[in-house]
Amino acid sequence: MAETLNVELRDEFGKGAARRIRAEHKIPAVLYGHGEAPLHLVLPGHETALAARNSNALLDLQLADGTSHLALIKEIQRHPLHRTLTHLDLIIVKRGEKVEVDIPVTVTGEPVAPAISVVDLQALTLSVDALHVPEHVEISVDEKVDGDQVFAGDVTLPAGAELVTDAELLVVAIQIPRVQEEPEAEDAEGAEGTDSEAAEEESSEQE
Repeated sequence: MAETLNVELRDEFGKGAARRIRAEHKIPAVLYGHGEAPLHLVLPGHETALAARNSNALLDLQLADGTSHLALIKEIQRHPLHRTLTHLDLIIVKRGEKVEVDIPVTVTGEPVAPAISVVDLQALTLSVDALHVPEHVEISVDEKVDGDQVFAGDVTLPAGAELVTDAELLVVAIQIPRVQEEPEAEDAEGAEGTDSEAAEEESSEQE
């Protein structure tokens, strides 16, 4: 379901204007797509931050003149230290159309011990209904054993979704962690003996 936001048209630009917008706990954004001229917007800070916690969030943008736009969050810029939202790129979507989006991979279950699951691909690109974008793609690793692999083409997709990612790309691998072996004590002692002999020879030469 789309998150409704009451938004304003932005009529001031530049770094100073952007700082003033953020000081009012609002977020500058740009909306584009479908061949329409980009719209520069000001979004409510708190409500937008809540909506942006879900990847590919669908927004219902309501302007003061009564017009509205459905949009997906395309890109988020954050403050490097505070991680607060500083700017959003939004893309216009229409009812009934399909869009290509990156959907996060979520692994469930546990493989047969001592094997573990290693996620090689964090997201899959899917073509989905713009109004029904899944939050994640679920992959179960229950009962899988060392050497098992899950490729993009093996993943069960949500209803109506089509895979855009190369089907042969590895998504999850099951493997037993490799422990690095410590040097044997004998080798260490041998090295110490060699160092001592070298030191003695050097001392003799100096005498």
